[in-house]
Amino acid sequence: MFKIGDYVVYGNTGVCRVEDITVMNMVGTEREYYVLVPVFNKNGRAFLPIDNTKVILRPVITKEQALELIDDIPNIEEIWIANDKVREEKYKELAKQCSCKSWISIIKTIYLRKQERIAQGKKVTTTDERYFKLAEDSLYSELGFAMDMDKNDMESFIKTRIEH
Repeated sequence: MFKIGDYVVYGNTGVCRVEDITVMNMVGTEREYYVLVPVFNKNGRAFLPIDNTKVILRPVITKEQALELIDDIPNIEEIWIANDKVREEKYKELAKQCSCKSWISIIKTIYLRKQERIAQGKKVTTTDERYFKLAEDSLYSELGFAMDMDKNDMESFIKTRIEH
């Protein structure tokens, strides 16, 4: 169980602070809820039952874990599925896991597909663009938070660190 003031990753909402833990009466049943405030949207609020089992709620990675993860990026596998529908289902499955490694796998896959399609004179698919943006935003937000950096600086930080 998380405490008030803890930072967590809540599904695709991203990094949130546990603002409160309260009892709410929903549909005639009293349950305990986390009140979550997204770090990158101070006006947002999410209410999540403490006994939730549907949406991922996990601690934010530490700075040390973030650096280890970045160093491990070259070893994280891409997804090689030729069928567009099956690949989209895999993207969806990985995105639901809300893990940094899953987001990296999506980013690496789509980056390589994008290069390949451009070389063939083709456009990037809408599905690839959508999942690339979701994965990039989710990953860079969490890494940026963990490392106390702006999420917009993460891409160049990662490239520089991997190249060295």
